[in-house]
Amino acid sequence: MRTKHLFFDLDRTLWDFEKNSEIALMKLFEEFKSGHGIDDFDHFHLTYKEHNARLWKMYGNKEIDKEHLRDERFRVTFADFNIHDPDLTTKFSDGYVEISPRQTALFPETIETLVSLKKDSYNLHIITNGFKEVQYIKLENSGLDGFFDIILCSEEVGHNKPSPIIFNHALKEACAEKKDSVMIGDDLEVDVIGAINFGIQGILFDPDNHYRNLSDTPRIQQLDELKDLLPWIFRTTS
Repeated sequence: MRTKHLFFDLDRTLWDFEKNSEIALMKLFEEFKSGHGIDDFDHFHLTYKEHNARLWKMYGNKEIDKEHLRDERFRVTFADFNIHDPDLTTKFSDGYVEISPRQTALFPETIETLVSLKKDSYNLHIITNGFKEVQYIKLENSGLDGFFDIILCSEEVGHNKPSPIIFNHALKEACAEKKDSVMIGDDLEVDVIGAINFGIQGILFDPDNHYRNLSDTPRIQQLDELKDLLPWIFRTTS
């Protein structure tokens, strides 16, 4: 019997990055409010998200390193509010790395789905572009770590998804064949197209229905849809 392998993204696929990040930022915003004097958290949060997304894209393209990303996202956010305080930037940068990965919000049906998939004898793994030292904290604190055989962070390989190098490394670590493997993630280009270009099937996790017109790629809005979708996927790859 073929051993079937499921490779999951972590952030925005299982672990609710947006919710957990907002909780962490709110705590820091309130703790250091006397230092920044900003009244509108929503405006601060939106400004941070825009800069963070831009810098993560630069990191993915190897234009900056992770230390620059961590500090710069807060420096430029505060600069937009005409605040230029290196000490405040450092407090937010260090505090965010400490607080954010310890939050535990998951997408609906995450645990139930993983339990079900394990019972159905799927081998489960993680491939994440997140930083190793925080991804393991997320997995442990949210009760996810025990479900996965291989947990692979891109910085361990030196290449981010969608590079075929990280997918190849993951399959070797898991002793998996392409035809027996599926990648599940929220990023169409990075997770799904990256996997398909490498030669394994991808499934897009699209909880907000952004890709409702996508017709040529398997797509789910709820994680518990995987149980019924996967047998069909593996029949088409056999």
